Amino acid sequence: MKRSKQIRLVLIGGISAGTLGGCTGKPSVSTTDVYTNNYYVPGVGYYHAPFRAFYAMPYNHFDPQTQLYFFGGQWGAGMMESITNVSSPTQETAQLAEARRTDISRGGFGGTHGGSHYWVGG
Repeated sequence: MKRSKQIRLVLIGGISAGTLGGCTGKPSVSTTDVYTNNYYVPGVGYYHAPFRAFYAMPYNHFDPQTQLYFFGGQWGAGMMESITNVSSPTQETAQLAEARRTDISRGGFGGTHGGSHYWVGG
């Protein structure tokens, strides 16, 4: 019996940590901040500074099968070389990124935090 009480305390502690963790706000993607190449936002992707947008793959990702590099939503035979390695996203990009993020709690009681699911019951 003593062991099950200890387990309940651990589970309740985990629920509290998950709930409180959702209260700490993550920085939002905005047009006033600058981001470097390959800045990653969960659910959105990697930022490509010269293109001021997010993409599913990192900037200058190399695919060994095709021998091509990925940048700005396209594939090229060589790496994209640009003096722009820091920029601010466009207004449309920032809004879309905020809508697609998976690293923030959207609020309400039906959601989960951090991909974990909790069941509270006796």
